[in-house]
Amino acid sequence: MPRTLDGFDLLAFIVERGLQAGDRLPALEELSAELQISIGKLREQLEVARTLGLVEVKPRTGIRVCPYNFLPAVRLSLLYALAQDRRLFDAYSALRNHVEFAFFHEAVALLTAEDHSYLKSLVERAFAKLDEDPPRIPHVEHRELHLTIYRRLNNPFVRGLLEAYWDAYEAEGLSVFSDYDYLHEVWTHHAEIVNAIADGDIDKAYQWLVRHTELLQQHPKARAARNAISKSTVRQPAIA
Repeated sequence: MPRTLDGFDLLAFIVERGLQAGDRLPALEELSAELQISIGKLREQLEVARTLGLVEVKPRTGIRVCPYNFLPAVRLSLLYALAQDRRLFDAYSALRNHVEFAFFHEAVALLTAEDHSYLKSLVERAFAKLDEDPPRIPHVEHRELHLTIYRRLNNPFVRGLLEAYWDAYEAEGLSVFSDYDYLHEVWTHHAEIVNAIADGDIDKAYQWLVRHTELLQQHPKARAARNAISKSTVRQPAIA
């Protein structure tokens, strides 16, 4: 058994056998006999592995190995931490910002022309929502835009950390407020980032990302909760 997996007989079995995503594991009775652990203990390990997204269990197909995904582990830990102390969101947000900065140039260089078009469409959809009467908050587009920029990175840990941030963002209620002046400025920044990416000017796009992050640190959720905010006129910047 790999020493790093001491106490996780099921995961060690998967590693030792070289099982890959989609491969099926033996039935619990067979695994119990081979690993020389009780069915009860094996079920506990199976539940841990399932919670971490490492295996899936279905009635007709049995136990199968899943493609590795860092997100379930970091999301569970993060949401637990926030339930204990909501102030930890700021700490995780700072981590997320540094990760985005560190990998931005590498990630943008991997984007395709189709990705550029998709990013532009997200900006257009966001402003269309803001222009509706009553307006709608383009949170889905906000999350999707940021994650799309990093989607080509062959690094499951970066992608998992960034995606977990948005799950925490939603859990903290930051996606449901109504400061439309703020949202307009946010999406103006997004438009500048996307235009610079499409123009191949990664340094300029990075500079706008930094400005955008500084704006997000002034998120008006608390102020919006205290004051009734009327919708401002939203003017959409040109998308090149």
